[in-house]
Amino acid sequence: MKRLIFASLFALVLVAHAYSQSAPKAPPEYSIEAIRYAMFPQFPVSALVMGAPTDEKLDIAMVFWLVRGGGRAILVDSGFHREKWLKLFPMKDYLPPDEAVAQAGVKPEDVTDIIITHGHWDHMGGIDLFPRANIWLQRQEFQYYVDEAFQPGGGRLGVDPEDLAELVRIAPTGRVHLVDGDDVEILPGIRVYTGARHTYASQYVRVAGTPTYVLASDNCYLYRNLDTHAASATFSEADRPANIKAQERMVQLAGAKERVVPGHDASSSSASQLPVASPRSSKVWG
Repeated sequence: MKRLIFASLFALVLVAHAYSQSAPKAPPEYSIEAIRYAMFPQFPVSALVMGAPTDEKLDIAMVFWLVRGGGRAILVDSGFHREKWLKLFPMKDYLPPDEAVAQAGVKPEDVTDIIITHGHWDHMGGIDLFPRANIWLQRQEFQYYVDEAFQPGGGRLGVDPEDLAELVRIAPTGRVHLVDGDDVEILPGIRVYTGARHTYASQYVRVAGTPTYVLASDNCYLYRNLDTHAASATFSEADRPANIKAQERMVQLAGAKERVVPGHDASSSSASQLPVASPRSSKVWG
């Protein structure tokens, strides 16, 4: 009888072990910080919210996000640092992205991943500042902007050839990961979605947790886009209805409109959480 009981207990242990090995692991709990590294003064609102008055202007935040959890330090977008863009678009309170991340307590070399929502200069322009980071970008976004966009009549506006050259330089190291399409989990608990068409194949990011958040980037510039059901600036005018539908989908994915984080709204980065007094403030979610 004792042998039978022992054998039964041993079998239960084996089953429990097998289940623990096969059961999906819960994603880590992430914290999310909006890193504001500059302010763009008096930007025309009509270029952010389709249908807004043409004479209305607004100071907008230049932001990317730091997501931490599960042993990773993940950036969603990377800001910019090339001098030509600062000359073309003078900023207030500018701080290079690597210094802004360091103020949030992460060394640039400790950034593990950068999720690039789209190829514009102020989102992909900092990838060379984080020497060990894996870079995640939609395959179609990459292919379009290294080929068709630079053909006659191509839509290369806002994409810096130096950033594309940096991607190509990094690629042989194995750190560039091209994502194939919509609703793809690229890291535990972190999924990317397409269809907003801010650029040719822009993506936005859902960070699962309690609660869950969606980082919209420029697929939704301001909370005003959500409140008024107005499209963000899109790849073409024909894409505006799809952008509105994408914003509705973001709300569904996040579970509440308040948990969709727009790309340039100053109020999404207004609560100072950095360790020193600084205009480059951050707001912590999670």
